[in-house]
Amino acid sequence: MLDISITDTEFAQFQKLIYKIAGISLSDAKKVLLVGRLGKRLKAHGFTTYTEYYKLISSGNDPLEQQTMVDLLTTNETYFFREEKHFEFLTDEIVAKHPPGRPFDVWSAASSTGEEIYTISMVLADTLGVNAPWSILGSDISTQVLAVAKSGHYSLERARGLPPEYLRKYCLKGVRQHEGTFLIAPELRRHTRFMQVNLNTTLPDVGKFHVIFLRNVMIYFDNDTKRQVVERLSQRLHPGGYFIVGHSESLNGLNERLKPIKPTIYRMPA
Repeated sequence: MLDISITDTEFAQFQKLIYKIAGISLSDAKKVLLVGRLGKRLKAHGFTTYTEYYKLISSGNDPLEQQTMVDLLTTNETYFFREEKHFEFLTDEIVAKHPPGRPFDVWSAASSTGEEIYTISMVLADTLGVNAPWSILGSDISTQVLAVAKSGHYSLERARGLPPEYLRKYCLKGVRQHEGTFLIAPELRRHTRFMQVNLNTTLPDVGKFHVIFLRNVMIYFDNDTKRQVVERLSQRLHPGGYFIVGHSESLNGLNERLKPIKPTIYRMPA
């Protein structure tokens, strides 16, 4: 069956809807991506137009299908030790100055499939110790990627960027039916928890954090949404806490309280 085409008017409806739900500004250049990701959902429901599918997900009568749409349009690729300089800073500047034996809490606020969370967990296990009182919250708007993150189970192809010594030390190699995969070790996973969080709405009571990672997601937000999201998240930082964004992102003009330490790394005054 040929792909169902989408009109400019129909695409504009989806642009407004995903902005309303997730704060994501879907550019006109993303029309092909939307058709590629949602086309199968139309066929699954027997629809012949995007208007029919839009009516279903915007009606509120099928929240599961609406979540499926959000999952399909917000899933992004990530990998272990992405933007490695951030983890060097975490080790050398943040953890090194943290009082020994005190709890240390990190939030990966756009955690996707979990590679960022487990990279942080390996760094903290190496620096603070696997039995120290540290914890990592991983959140995402997509339930699909959160399920992958929570499992901690990946194909060996996803080990790109993962130092071999960490792969040996903190991962379990799959055997028999799990050959070609690896599992994050239980002693790391017990320090993690996962939660669906829509950064575009009032945040749940998740506590306070010493470091918040919000990397490679603000590129999809307009300035108003960025400002609101950063304000919500910054309120969850301990005094002196750090806020880390992606290499192509900046908080310039978005928040006056967070002070730049170096490019992409900011700090809440103590």
